[in-house]
Amino acid sequence: MASRHLSRSVAMQTLYEWDFKGKKEELLQEIIEHNIKEFAPGLEETDFIKSLVSGALGKIDQIDKIIEKAAPQWPINQIAMVDRAVLRLGIYELLFGKRDEVPPKVAINEAIELAKSFGGDASGKFVNGVLGTIYREIGEPGKDDAPAKKDAEEQGSNEQELPEEKTEETA
Repeated sequence: MASRHLSRSVAMQTLYEWDFKGKKEELLQEIIEHNIKEFAPGLEETDFIKSLVSGALGKIDQIDKIIEKAAPQWPINQIAMVDRAVLRLGIYELLFGKRDEVPPKVAINEAIELAKSFGGDASGKFVNGVLGTIYREIGEPGKDDAPAKKDAEEQGSNEQELPEEKTEETA
């Protein structure tokens, strides 16, 4: 568990540095490798770091629009760079990550902890507010995903019986 937190920390620092250095795609691999060596030298498994970074950057336009919608009083370029990196990572995990590995509330809590560790005094509250708004607006992410639909299809005959049961109960 501690290695996943460390991996998130390195991923967040990579997103921050990439943003700070002008969002140059050609520097990304060098930044990732440097940050792994600098901040997680004993970490054997680095695929999680790389998947977080590539996932967040692959959805960055979508994620930034979500941030702007959830925090309309804060244009994306006016959000502190650390907070922006934390939000991008947190939103990626919350909305696009593997929910069976990282439940939504874990993604939010991890982002808040990163904000508290790396950001300013109000960063934790800011990140909590933005991610909380997103979480409330979308409901529980993943609760209506394909496995639930598949279960419902397999129990198709039960769905037809349910209204009859309700009618009998109310009669």
